[in-house]
Amino acid sequence: MSAPILSMYRRITRWPAGHWLFSRAICFKAPYFATIAPRFVALEPGRCEVRIRDRRRVHNHIGTVHAIALCNLAELSAGVMTDATIPASMRWIPKGMTVEYLKKATGTLHGVATPDIPVVESGSGYELPVSVAVTDGAGDTVFRARINMWVSPRPAAT
Repeated sequence: MSAPILSMYRRITRWPAGHWLFSRAICFKAPYFATIAPRFVALEPGRCEVRIRDRRRVHNHIGTVHAIALCNLAELSAGVMTDATIPASMRWIPKGMTVEYLKKATGTLHGVATPDIPVVESGSGYELPVSVAVTDGAGDTVFRARINMWVSPRPAAT
């Protein structure tokens, strides 16, 4: 059985403007991510791809994409990938993030999130490291993040 978010993605993205609509729905659920105006490009178990455009509202004082906008892109793609990948009996929350800024981020940026270890269904919690690479239009990696997700069983319904 696929995760509800993955089912929604597969259903909505068949429509005209479906990727835009899915992106809006995610930002409605988690409004802070709307600040980077993400566009989901692909979503499947174990992989999420999100793009952001280089716009003034995400710039820093030197005219490049701000470090925190890159962190938002990383957390968004990692979170949605995790949600689409883990079993329905499990839940997740980010536990920590390390980042590397490799070069100035300009132009349209493309973030890809993948898990570093296989996802399992477990009776107890475990840490799931997720890697996110952000590339520019030339395909150069401008930013990398590793986000540790805490994955644990959902509480039993009462």
